[in-house]
Order: sequence, then C-alpha cells, then structure tokens
Amino acid sequence: MITEDILKSFNRKSDLINYLQQHKTTNPIFQSALEKYDYEQELLPLQAELVDLQRWVQKENKKIAIIFEGRDASGKGGTIKRFKEHLNPRAMRIVALNKPTEMEKNQWYFNRYIKELPNAGEIVFFDRSWYNRAVVEPVMGFCNKQQYNRFMIQVPEFENMLYESGTTLIKFWFSVSKEEQQRRFEKRLNNPLKKWKFSPVDEKGQELWDKFTVYKNQMFSRTHNSFSPWVVIKSNDKKRARLESIKYVLSLFDYENKGRSCKALLPDPNIVQRYFRNTIQLDQ
Repeated sequence: MITEDILKSFNRKSDLINYLQQHKTTNPIFQSALEKYDYEQELLPLQAELVDLQRWVQKENKKIAIIFEGRDASGKGGTIKRFKEHLNPRAMRIVALNKPTEMEKNQWYFNRYIKELPNAGEIVFFDRSWYNRAVVEPVMGFCNKQQYNRFMIQVPEFENMLYESGTTLIKFWFSVSKEEQQRRFEKRLNNPLKKWKFSPVDEKGQELWDKFTVYKNQMFSRTHNSFSPWVVIKSNDKKRARLESIKYVLSLFDYENKGRSCKALLPDPNIVQRYFRNTIQLDQ
C-alpha cells in the first residue's frame, strides 16, 4: 500500500515508477499498474504514427478498409477503439451493421456493405463485415446452403474489384482460445457496464466451437489470396494484439514522416501471421 507520506516523497513520475518496480513482487497491483504503464508508453507513439498515416491518406486520396473478424470476445472492438482514439473523425468511420432488414434480405448480399466502403481520403474500420456469411450465419442457421455457396464464390471476385478500384483491404482474424473466450464471457456477465455485450450468439459460442472452426477454416482456404490476404492476430493477450495489429497496418504504407514517433513498426511474427494452411492457431 502507498501511504500519503510515501506519495509526498515523490518529486517526479519516475520516482513513483521506481517505487512500484522495487515493490512489485510483494504487491500484484503494483505489477499490474506497471504493465499498464508500459502498454500505454508503447501505444501512444503508435497512435501518433496512425495520425501521420491518416494525414497521408487524406492528402493522397487513399481508400483503406480494415476488417476485424474473429470469434466473440476475441478483442475486435477494443482494438478498433485504440486504432481510432486520436484520429480525425471526419476522415474515418466505424461500421458495425445490425442484422439486415427485410428489404436488405432480398437485395444482393454485398449491397448494404458497398455504401459503407471508404471514400477517397478515408479509413473505414469494419467491426465484423460481409464475412458474417462465411462463419456466423451458416453456424447459427441464419442463411441456407445455397446462399452460403453463392457468397463463397462471389467474395473473391468482389474483393478483387475493390483492389482494382484502388481500395486497400486489410483482413484481420483475431484468434482466441476456447478457455480465454469463456473467461471473457464470464467477466462480461459479472460487469454491469459490459453485460450488453453478451448476446444469444455469444451464448452459443462455446457450444458450437467446433462448428465455428470448420467454417472458419473453409473461409480461410477459399478467400485468402495475394491481393487481400487473411492476417491472423493471436489475441489471448489483448494488449499485445492491439499493439501488433497497429504495427502491421503502419508497416504496409510508405507515408510521410513514417517512423517519426515510433521507430519499431514491424509486427511481432509470433503474434501476427499471414494465414497458410498449416498455421497453428489458438482457436482450433
């Protein structure tokens, strides 16, 4: 415990950090505070780099769409929050569509996503995407076999058209273990501020784990390609997953002043991996 007298003895922030480091073995709260501090110290320079990236996107009229997919509670929303935290809201959007309306159900499946694609000079973050039809919908019975098969045939062509029209598409899959997903579900249910995040689909997540795995693997093998590869983020450690996914995005572009705020922009290959058929993932 840090008493008032001890706090008064600190003249600068480094004094507090040194004190926590000296006593972290006797107090787990000190260890947790130091880990959070280290995380924030690494995150802020990366977010400054994202601001430079966004300015370049605006100046050069680039179009960037970043898809965040993964099992429920894999850390997608928290990562998006850190991506957009300091960006200009006029040149970025978060897209998290609700279930389709009756009118949308009778339209071409991609129709409602097309209007959400980035305009010139814009970054768009998709908190789930058209890939709902590749995994969640068939697992939960929200689409039939014909609709699923049609989607799987059309999606590579659709993404190729995006590529040819100058849209950079980044596809993330956040990979979490079954045990960690269950732990996060329990934490949500015990937090009155996060109970709203737990849905009927979440409830089925553990029960239908193996079925999700089958459809996930089919999605990877049929929709991974050179112009829009799948990038797997190991996300059992949420904070590490956030940092490394930001690094991956920054590493893809040669924007002005790159590396001014943060020199280390190459992602950790133990956390960030392009999909290939024998990849061992956390959420097998």
